[in-house]
Amino acid sequence: MKAVLIGTLLTFLVLFSGCGSSDPIRKPSFANMARPAPDSFDVSMTTSSGDIGIRFYRAWSPLGVDRAFYLFKNNFYEGTRFYRVVDDFVAQFGGSGDAGVDSIWRSMNINDEPVLAPNKKGTISYARSGARTRNNTMYFNLKDNLRLDSLDIGQVVGYPPIGRVISGWDVVESLYSGYGNNVSQRDLSAATLSREFPQLDSIAATSVTRMY
Repeated sequence: MKAVLIGTLLTFLVLFSGCGSSDPIRKPSFANMARPAPDSFDVSMTTSSGDIGIRFYRAWSPLGVDRAFYLFKNNFYEGTRFYRVVDDFVAQFGGSGDAGVDSIWRSMNINDEPVLAPNKKGTISYARSGARTRNNTMYFNLKDNLRLDSLDIGQVVGYPPIGRVISGWDVVESLYSGYGNNVSQRDLSAATLSREFPQLDSIAATSVTRMY
């Protein structure tokens, strides 16, 4: 009986330790990432300048929104900076804020999709640099950037929007833009950016607040 109890306890400890070591950001599950997102969902983004509310629409970009749901649900962007804010163009953020995590996610790209909604003021889209390069870098359109709907980069046409800002637009417009395009994208870790570009605004936390 004692041996059975010890065996049961050991099994419990193994299972418990396995559950405790699960980390959706440092050890992402491809199966979980592949799960469809809700048809639409809301995200609350807490930034150094205030709160931003975003609504995502899966019909606009199914693969893009599936990835966004995984990232925001698991607070991927905690500590990341708005490293590229260009007046009257875009406010861009990306990376996790952690260099080690970024190295894991650098190859986690998603397939390209057509543009089904326009890059109008207030929408959010993935940045990209060619075929199959959408990953975790996103931008808010600070004006109607309709040329991005048909811009050909690396033989892929357009930047598909995945959602739009539904609250806190004044916060988006207040993000620090003094560095413009001058921030290098080679190292987007919080430590580097806070040291070299201390005035950049940052994301403290994100959470999915509603699903439809």
